[in-house]
Amino acid sequence: MPALFLSHGAPPLVDSERWVAELSRWSAGLPRPTAVLVISAHWESAPLTIGATETGTPLVYDFGGFPRRFYDVTYTAPGAPDLARQVAALMPDDEPVRQAPGRGLDHGAYVPLTVMYPDADIPVLQVSMPTLDPARLLELGRRLRPLREQGVLIVGSGFTTHGLPFLRDPSPDAVAPGWSADFDAWAGERLAAGDVDALIDFRAQAPGMPYAHPTVEHFAPLFVTLGASSDPALAPRQVIDGFWMGLAKRSIQVA
Repeated sequence: MPALFLSHGAPPLVDSERWVAELSRWSAGLPRPTAVLVISAHWESAPLTIGATETGTPLVYDFGGFPRRFYDVTYTAPGAPDLARQVAALMPDDEPVRQAPGRGLDHGAYVPLTVMYPDADIPVLQVSMPTLDPARLLELGRRLRPLREQGVLIVGSGFTTHGLPFLRDPSPDAVAPGWSADFDAWAGERLAAGDVDALIDFRAQAPGMPYAHPTVEHFAPLFVTLGASSDPALAPRQVIDGFWMGLAKRSIQVA
């Protein structure tokens, strides 16, 4: 099973016919997962925390100011208690693991899944990002890598650029600001070159910083995905690109 990094967008991204078509086509070409494990930009918690494993835990509507219909979305995927135990067992002795049974899927997890697996018939588990340090997140991905052999789809869910405070045109088809276009082009080039070291040092090396990521939690899940790769230095397949509201949608698949 491959591992993915998705630029997931805000809830209204599901209104983008292009994004829905791209993501639907991508997921249709994947093997059917036995389960999905999501690491989302919207859940930072240390130590590593495992969310609800039981079917029916309510979603986390972690956004504000949107039409009511976005708060009425449901996604009742089966829980994944066996996967939760496996994740805990893969962590080193000095990496404590916490349980958060009341914490449901946030929009970084369920929004793309409503497009990829709309029948909600595949077990889903979400774990927190225990750090924003790229090197430590690469190691987390490396530890999760064996799950891929069991058919688990590992998904890092973030956004290739996320400079919301600096957007001047909020329309979906807005021209990308220079800082977003420059950062996206740099990220695409570094991914194509398998240059993990440069990506780790994106704060210092990437053009468009800090505007592209005034806070870095939306780029951080990429490193879990790269760590879960069979070879992090192998150039991933870049499946989705382009912009939405001026933000870069670049999304990748690693072997």
